[in-house]
Amino acid sequence: MTDFTPLSLGLADVCRRAGQFIRQEAAAFDRSRVETKGKHDLVSYVDQETERRLVAGLRELLPEAGFITEEGTTGGSSQATSAGTDYTWIIDPLDGTTNFVHGLPCYCVSVALLHHGELAAGVVYEVTRDETFRAVRGGGAFCNEQPIRVSDAATLGESLIATGFPYTQFGRLDEYLQVLGAFMQRTHGVRRVGSAAADLAWVAAGRFEGFFEFNLNSYDVAAGILLVREAGGRVTQFLEDGDPLFGRQVVASNGLVHEQMQQTIGEFWR
Repeated sequence: MTDFTPLSLGLADVCRRAGQFIRQEAAAFDRSRVETKGKHDLVSYVDQETERRLVAGLRELLPEAGFITEEGTTGGSSQATSAGTDYTWIIDPLDGTTNFVHGLPCYCVSVALLHHGELAAGVVYEVTRDETFRAVRGGGAFCNEQPIRVSDAATLGESLIATGFPYTQFGRLDEYLQVLGAFMQRTHGVRRVGSAAADLAWVAAGRFEGFFEFNLNSYDVAAGILLVREAGGRVTQFLEDGDPLFGRQVVASNGLVHEQMQQTIGEFWR
């Protein structure tokens, strides 16, 4: 197996530099330069410039790789890869844009590397806390280069759960609210941070026991999925073990409460 550790360390440096740019821009952000893709779906010049900087840095790291990007700055669509088949970078330059625009923590740079279709390395850099979460396939997960591990809580009653609210496709809102209500009653509580990348990183670090959300894109979750798995957790779709990377729905947990989470979701989600 290829050792992706050196590449992941370079990736972490690229993500931190991008995060420094975001932090600088946050100090004097101009909300008049925000574009609206939908009522709840914002994009700023900071997203776009950060993505350009990430792409440039990643091309230096691995010139042969293709890209899946949220803002499409590589010239293709946000869901398609540009040239490159063995290696593909999956980039979310600013996960938590709405938080950023409103001056709220938290927001993240999230980048993962696919090698022959498998997640090989990933970094989530949480800008406001200056935390770098890094994972390598088969090599573990780290926060600021200290090893991290999922929590050892064994029941939902001991768990703090994270989720995200839908911002498009509200047709399943009733089902989602029923699931949310069940988790509110069966756990220590439910938190909505506003960044799926942070939610997954914090499951990996043992701060949350679980996370669930639907209507997600690959760039929202790619790095976080690898972080959770390398920290000893489990990531699937809502009701089955299908591919959560491109499956548009994610359940992540410490592994111990995973089936309880799926059972709770399955009571209402069809």
